[in-house]
Amino acid sequence: MATKRRSKGAYMISSVAEMYAIHPQTLRLYEREGLLRPSRSDGNTRLYTDEDLERLEFILNLARDLGVNIAGIAIILQMRERMEQMNADMQNFVSYMRDEMLSRMQQQPRSESGLVPMRRPVLVGKPVIMKAAVVKSTVVKAAAVKQAKKR
Repeated sequence: MATKRRSKGAYMISSVAEMYAIHPQTLRLYEREGLLRPSRSDGNTRLYTDEDLERLEFILNLARDLGVNIAGIAIILQMRERMEQMNADMQNFVSYMRDEMLSRMQQQPRSESGLVPMRRPVLVGKPVIMKAAVVKSTVVKAAAVKQAKKR
């Protein structure tokens, strides 16, 4: 939705209503329902910032273009805020992990610079060496026993 706003600052309710072709009571309703939170002047006049206008555009898109009612808009806005918070949390976590990994990599000597320490295999007992003929006869015997069970 295109807007006619060009400057930064705060807009009074009458200007916002005229810019978006809505009644001022609609803006008051959106505020009463908690969809918009305009700031107030010393004289208690509603002042809409650019962020408020972006949110209003989103609300109007949901209401006008998609036919979502006020309760649905409230739920969508809450979900959107939660997703933004989760995204911020995830970005903070990724940043923390990156910093932690880099600091640990710098602390380790060069020879052990892997993320997971490598361990050498430990052999327990004597290794068993089998001849091919023994292995083949064992496999043949196992197949014969299996066939006999099927009968």
